[in-house]
Amino acid sequence: EDMIAEHRKELGITPRKISDEEIVQRLVYSLVNEGAHILEDGIASKASDIDMVYITGYGFPIFRGGPMHYASQQGLFNVVQAMQRFGRNPNDDGTFWEPAKLIRQRVAEGRGFA
Repeated sequence: EDMIAEHRKELGITPRKISDEEIVQRLVYSLVNEGAHILEDGIASKASDIDMVYITGYGFPIFRGGPMHYASQQGLFNVVQAMQRFGRNPNDDGTFWEPAKLIRQRVAEGRGFA
């Protein structure tokens, strides 16, 4: 703990409380963004295919329906807002949190992934 505190001090980072909700958003929304890139690249043809891989292959909670379905339930506008908020954090990687073109397109159309 002392080493971490010292390293944070050297970098000028002030620790903060991170809510459970933010942790879930950061984990799931990164999966969603990558899933959208997979759809854009034609690697998968449907969002539900990506959800099935995460549910059956990676143990994503089945009652959530997969990350793409979960994002649609949360509202893609809200997903984009959270991703942009994460990207504005000076200690974060802003380019990582840039929403995929498909996500931005669906938001503009008022659609989810279903």
